[in-house]
Amino acid sequence: MSEQVDLLISARWVIPVDAADATLEHHSVAVRNGRIVAVLPSNIAREHYHATTETRLPDHALIPGLINLHTHAAMTLMRGIADDLPLMTWLQTAIWPTEAKHISPAFVRDGSLLAAAEMLRGGITTCNEMYFYPDAAAAAFDALGMRCVIGITTIDFPTSYAASADEYLSKGLAARDAWRGNPLVRFALAPHAPYTVSDATFSRIVSLSNELDLPIHIHIHETAQEIEDSLKQYSQRPLERLARLGVVESQLIGVHAVHLTPSEIETLARHGCALAHCPTSNMKLASGIAPVADSLAHGIPVGLGTDGAASNNRLDIFQEMRMAALLAKVSTLDAAAIPAKTALRMATLHGAKALGQENDIGSIEIGKWADLCAVDLSPFETQPCFDPVSHLVYCAGREHVSDVWVAGLARVSNKQVLQKADNELLGVARVWQNKVGSRFD
Repeated sequence: MSEQVDLLISARWVIPVDAADATLEHHSVAVRNGRIVAVLPSNIAREHYHATTETRLPDHALIPGLINLHTHAAMTLMRGIADDLPLMTWLQTAIWPTEAKHISPAFVRDGSLLAAAEMLRGGITTCNEMYFYPDAAAAAFDALGMRCVIGITTIDFPTSYAASADEYLSKGLAARDAWRGNPLVRFALAPHAPYTVSDATFSRIVSLSNELDLPIHIHIHETAQEIEDSLKQYSQRPLERLARLGVVESQLIGVHAVHLTPSEIETLARHGCALAHCPTSNMKLASGIAPVADSLAHGIPVGLGTDGAASNNRLDIFQEMRMAALLAKVSTLDAAAIPAKTALRMATLHGAKALGQENDIGSIEIGKWADLCAVDLSPFETQPCFDPVSHLVYCAGREHVSDVWVAGLARVSNKQVLQKADNELLGVARVWQNKVGSRFD
């Protein structure tokens, strides 16, 4: 007698990204109530399970949903407004003035909606978000059925969103309370960077992290200038200052981490910190090449992030996998520095570990949420295929993603986002094209 399940997905290859690190051929994944109940050969699966919905993927690789460990989703509305500039010039002359003029709940909701659609269609099922108006961002991700960790962004200067660090925190915590119980929406504390947050505010954030069991998501050591300025102001490198304030001991997710010394890597490893590597953004802003191979060698979970679409300009984790692997090779002169399997693990399970969600997402294992991505490897540009993991990192791209599920629910089918029509999303983009574009008239 067969057992009833909600969904049975059968694929040419299933790549679980589990401890065995194997590629399973002609396997199926059975899903009930949003969670994986079995991973087994397809011929056996059809004997043991009767599915309400069965999906057959004869030329596809089925992988865990990708995790974007660092993004500013609403900045999708500023894609391409200021390219080919170093970080501080980019921020001071383009990004901050544009935000001062346009930032609002509608801006964040619409920009996050566009970002969520782009990410889902590229196989990303979870993102770690940092921006203003967290309630508006959460609403956008929830509308498209995408998993998210919303940052309670905090800085020590006023914006139209908040006048003080206390107001940033109180508004963010209120949003967290409002979304409590939603299975797709979680929160993190998100002080922007050492150069925009005071010692007093960091101390409060550490207390909140310990009290509420929330990770701390922060830009760190992104540029050489940031380190020089910190030495002048505090007589300490930024990470040394954060260690003094207790930030390093509080579920730290350090973003960029381009300019790390060997002793700083050891400090991060010793305290169980995680890193979000954003290779394309780091290249585009000429920030440098992060020492990712060394960080991985010390056991640090290094996930992948896109940063915002204003500094990338794609929310594309396939691109980040490829760039991470290639940059590590060229910077170390070691072709094996980050092999394809490691790059895929960075895009999935490492991101889950960084978020403290490795028991629920990041790999295809029994008991985890069925957050899944199907990649079609049948086109001639991905043939022949001798090693599907190699193809995922070095050959295929987000354009080959055909289907995406979050908690077993279809979010992308036949390359189409299901919750919002393309015409509706394009209409949102056109509205903001006109509004933001007026700055350049």
